[in-house]
Amino acid sequence: MPLIRPSPGGSVPDALPDLSTYDGVLFDLDGVLTPTAEVHMHAWKTMFEELFTAWDITPPYTERDYFEYLDGKKRYDGVASLLRSRDVEVPWGDPSDPPTADTVCGIGNRKNVVFSGVLRSEGITAYPGSVRLLDALQAAGTPIAVVSSSKNATEVLQVAGLTDRFPVVMDGVIAERDHLSSKPAPDVFVEAARLLGVEPARAAAIEDAISGVMSAAAGGFGLVIGVDRGVGADELLKAGAHLVVTDLGELVP
Repeated sequence: MPLIRPSPGGSVPDALPDLSTYDGVLFDLDGVLTPTAEVHMHAWKTMFEELFTAWDITPPYTERDYFEYLDGKKRYDGVASLLRSRDVEVPWGDPSDPPTADTVCGIGNRKNVVFSGVLRSEGITAYPGSVRLLDALQAAGTPIAVVSSSKNATEVLQVAGLTDRFPVVMDGVIAERDHLSSKPAPDVFVEAARLLGVEPARAAAIEDAISGVMSAAAGGFGLVIGVDRGVGADELLKAGAHLVVTDLGELVP
């Protein structure tokens, strides 16, 4: 069952919203449209467990680290955030650093090697409920966009067969190029809305990460929907989601 945050007056809507009534709908990618969050989680776990062992870093890496420090953030910001949680500081480096470099960028690139290998070997299939919602919005003529912190977004969309659906894709590559702050800052969502030609207050944003929900809420989006893929509905509501579902198929009229 969806969880809905009451309005300031204390009332709760009687029905789920019709997203086709919004001027645009902006989707996070990993964990919202595709189960790539699981691939990211696996890649981060593999890479950080090896790194923590080699550097004798404690406490050991846990799944909670993914949700607290990595989920929804740009890759290098996530690396720096997690290492800082263990009182470890390394040079930032440069995005061109090889995966062997002991810099923030090198470590982030190391993780990406693992991720790309899994994606190429196993492929990825979009969530059926998410595809149904995309079909419904496209049939209604509602503009849609992808807002992802991942630099792999274009590859993931291609592998999942979703590339042609989105005229606007805001990803980690563009965010880095344009010096846009990582989620939970509102920059990437606000800029994606501008590229889509919609005002945030008249648009909906859909996210599964706490940092992503905070980003959309800070951007002033008229509707912020959380998708609970494991982080917890209560946490998403606290971060600013107006409602939380477990599958986007729940939002198909």
